[in-house]
Amino acid sequence: MVSFAEVGNDLYTGKRSIDFIGRQKVWYVVSGVLIALALVGVFARGLNFGIEFRGGSEFRVPGVTATSDYEQRAEQAMTKAGVGGNIVATVIGRDTVRVQTESAGEQTDAAKQALASTFSVSAQNISASFIGPSWGASVSQKAIQGLVIFLVLVAIFMAIYFRTWTMAVAGLVALVHDLVITVGIYALFGFEITPSSMIGFLTILGYSLYDTVVVFDKVRENTTAALTSKRSTYRDAANLAVNQTLVRSVNTTVVALLPIAAILVVGFVALGPGTLLDLSLALFVGIAVGAYSSIFIATPLLVDLRRNEHDIKELEKVVTRTTNRVSGTRTPVAAGVGAHSVSMPEGSGAVTVAPTDTTLPAGGDDAVAGAPAREVHKWAQAGPRNQPKRPPKSKR
Repeated sequence: MVSFAEVGNDLYTGKRSIDFIGRQKVWYVVSGVLIALALVGVFARGLNFGIEFRGGSEFRVPGVTATSDYEQRAEQAMTKAGVGGNIVATVIGRDTVRVQTESAGEQTDAAKQALASTFSVSAQNISASFIGPSWGASVSQKAIQGLVIFLVLVAIFMAIYFRTWTMAVAGLVALVHDLVITVGIYALFGFEITPSSMIGFLTILGYSLYDTVVVFDKVRENTTAALTSKRSTYRDAANLAVNQTLVRSVNTTVVALLPIAAILVVGFVALGPGTLLDLSLALFVGIAVGAYSSIFIATPLLVDLRRNEHDIKELEKVVTRTTNRVSGTRTPVAAGVGAHSVSMPEGSGAVTVAPTDTTLPAGGDDAVAGAPAREVHKWAQAGPRNQPKRPPKSKR
């Protein structure tokens, strides 16, 4: 039975390898489908913003025995009090009903009395709060400003740290990928977006960036060595880096998701809607999507962005030429370019030698790297039968 540690060691050493880069079109299609579904959810169904963003009144009725018709009873009570509009009733914890409506205004006291009569509780125990829409607009504006500043700082940091703009672009695309899919999941399933959810969105961007930077750091290490030694292509070096960091990414993600999953279970079963549940839901979805993007999107996109650079194309040519020599195949040579022929009389068993290149790249595995090819002796060209006999050694 193969252990997980053994698999991780084989992936790190290259004994086993998953072709993440070669299958980048598959990953792109998967992400494209997820993003399309997310956009359909956002524009078709819309986002379910909480009362903090849209404004309105909130009533909390404690000490209520949860029944299947509590939503209908709450709606009837608010209608009786003269409060119309969209009414949303949910159960918080074990015995508290939360009722959210549009601004109750002067009907606040009447709504409390109606709820108290409907659920058979004291009106003094019912809490009422009003949230203006201007507060929600301010929160949204600050969140967008924070997101823009965050993305700008991320781009500058990655461009300076990795000394290439392509890694910054690939990292930003992965971040936007995570944000769009996470928001789309909220829209498709109708999850409520609250200020706590916004905090969760910004947090998962930081986590996704952290995972992507770790992978990119290994990519830079491997690709720099490849450009120096000429032993592997940029694509192969980057793919090895993803395999080497795969186990670490999986372990980190699982360790992060387990406690968040526990909070989600407790929140859904016991606590009900609230800050803790909103934050943990955003973190769970975002961390899972961020782990996917750092492995399947960021590095393949980086390789595609650098594919047409001069240094990368030259490296691929050199590695391909070296591989052909080691495997015994010969690259076709254009007439008159680095080739010479040795002609022998017909029937003498002569061969034509046409070397394509007489030097190997520096740092290669060949022991004679950089040395010119050996010339074929004229007697050896004609075959061993035509070689003259050596004179006997003179006796002393």
